[in-house]
Amino acid sequence: MSTTLVKPAEVERKWFLLDAAGKPLGRVAAEAAVLLRGKNKVNYTPSVDCGDSVVIINCDEAVLTGNKLEKKFHYSHSLYIGGLKKTQYATLMAENSDKAMVYAVKGMVPSNTLGAKAMTRLHCYKGAEYANAAQKPEKVEF
Repeated sequence: MSTTLVKPAEVERKWFLLDAAGKPLGRVAAEAAVLLRGKNKVNYTPSVDCGDSVVIINCDEAVLTGNKLEKKFHYSHSLYIGGLKKTQYATLMAENSDKAMVYAVKGMVPSNTLGAKAMTRLHCYKGAEYANAAQKPEKVEF
């Protein structure tokens, strides 16, 4: 039995649309990470970037379950002494819910060049209007 390995020139990319309204932030991010990596395809190859482009809309309406709004924080560091900044997810979701979605997806893709390339194909929007309508993304139900 032989294994089929896809070459980068043979990859066919599509556009997918995910609606985050009323769904948990992590569930939407997990589905987006699978689509970005191409793990839903039959010809998935781990060493080749065979993922698709993903548009996530209604990030404002994504929910965090439990007490995560009060107890969860996003940490960033400026690489200077005392440069640690922490932001509570209640403020992050109120002001920059699209960034919260990007942070969640970024934690679910690999930390290498394949993951960085996949993150360039992620587009998150706070509301229902999005700028990628010309690509005619296919709506994904999950």
